[in-house]
Amino acid sequence: MGFELRQLWSAPEINPINRKAKSIPIFNPVDKYGRVFFFSYLGFFIAFWSWYAFPPLLSVTIKKDMHLSQNEVANSNIISLAATLVMRAVAGPLCDRFGPRYTFVGCLLLGAIPSALAGTAHNAAGLYAIRFFVGILGSTFVPCQVWTTGFFDRNVVGTANALVGGWGNSGGGITYFVMPAIYDSLVHKRGLTPHVAWRVSFIVPFILITTVAIAMLLLCEDTPTGKWSDREKAIPAEQHHTAIVSTTGNLTDKATEGSISSGDDKEKKTSAGADVEANTGVGQSVDAIDAAHAEIVVKPSGKEALKVLCSLQTVTLCAAYVCSFGGELAINSILGSYYLKNFAYLGQTTSGRWAAMFGLLNIITRPAGGFIGDLVFKWSGHNLWAKKFWIHFVGVMSGIFLIVIGKLDPKELDTMIGLIALMAIFLEAGNGANFALVPHVHPHANGIVSGLVGASGNLGGIIFAIIFRYNGTHYARVFWIMGCIIIALNVVFAWVPPISKAQRMRGVGL
Repeated sequence: MGFELRQLWSAPEINPINRKAKSIPIFNPVDKYGRVFFFSYLGFFIAFWSWYAFPPLLSVTIKKDMHLSQNEVANSNIISLAATLVMRAVAGPLCDRFGPRYTFVGCLLLGAIPSALAGTAHNAAGLYAIRFFVGILGSTFVPCQVWTTGFFDRNVVGTANALVGGWGNSGGGITYFVMPAIYDSLVHKRGLTPHVAWRVSFIVPFILITTVAIAMLLLCEDTPTGKWSDREKAIPAEQHHTAIVSTTGNLTDKATEGSISSGDDKEKKTSAGADVEANTGVGQSVDAIDAAHAEIVVKPSGKEALKVLCSLQTVTLCAAYVCSFGGELAINSILGSYYLKNFAYLGQTTSGRWAAMFGLLNIITRPAGGFIGDLVFKWSGHNLWAKKFWIHFVGVMSGIFLIVIGKLDPKELDTMIGLIALMAIFLEAGNGANFALVPHVHPHANGIVSGLVGASGNLGGIIFAIIFRYNGTHYARVFWIMGCIIIALNVVFAWVPPISKAQRMRGVGL
């Protein structure tokens, strides 16, 4: 399906078999597909901002107020990531069981409470406890990705996932602007002491999180057909005919006369079976219906979760996300301090703003990773190896730039910013590239796969944060160590097929 500018605001064409949108109505929050897209990235954006609300104020203000050591600051970063690791692994099965929307809302509301209580921390132990529970907000990434996967078809799902993930991730950059600005306003315009001002500033993310969660609950749907319990109704009953209609198309082909629009009144009046019947006559095969049934998310079991966990394809995606998102999380936590170390004249606020650029690049870089993943998939004739190669390419390139930064340890601001930006392009594109492939791997257990891969990103963040922890302020040394690890992991898993042999034989995920 070729791209047309009007698709950005028009009601999308719908695949009549699985009811998923074939385009992304980015500027149409009235349409149900556009509404899910909007709240997916907005919810994750607010969550990510609140999750990373501590680092911009931690390097100077909070550290001084609580008399924290450098090691205690590093420990708090690790603890925050540990909570998210656990919650992401749990959120995946919860998405498969209760649906991504309720899981999303639950994670937001659970994380909002410790955000409001941030000001009750008065020592390192209190900080650890608060940051652990605020870390729940990081798990919103999993329902965010599962939700969009359920609403957008294969030709655009990589782009959709990358857009909501990237725009959501940018909250980690915005927080470096917003939290110091709120703090400075409370000190200079409201006359609060630093001791009180940083505590009051955390009320702002609490209000925003709660508002978005309630709006998501009231204004959105679980699936294209409504309730999560009705998700199977999106696809007509499996067909068992002795004669199969010949076909030249598949689920990802361009919409034909049988395709419908989400804004068409017929969508409400016509059953799914009738839509498919109409479409079969113009080239859709009953085989496509059977393949779509094989991709319906099923209620997870321990046996199924273990099978997915032990799959080489899942492990490969996890390893790649350890490198990309794991690296991003660890760097996000220390970048302001790294700038402050090499360029002390910047001060807390200015160094934080420069560090914010790393996170803000996600607005472009992560979506680019997913978009290019979809593009190479199309150009290669729907060959999933192309998507997988793209993941490893950006991974190796990010590792190379990390090594360069670590070895140079730039003392000129322009050089430092330029190298960080180049590294971020590849590192953050890796996030989008990864989740462009995730929907193809074990699609019947998309929540489990998304949760495991998402959790692995936090595992990577913890691993890299621990390396930072035991290297003190020798940030450059850790950068080149990270680069070596990232290159090695991408090379080690480059040979693994993108989907399993069983999936290839069934034609599921292709």
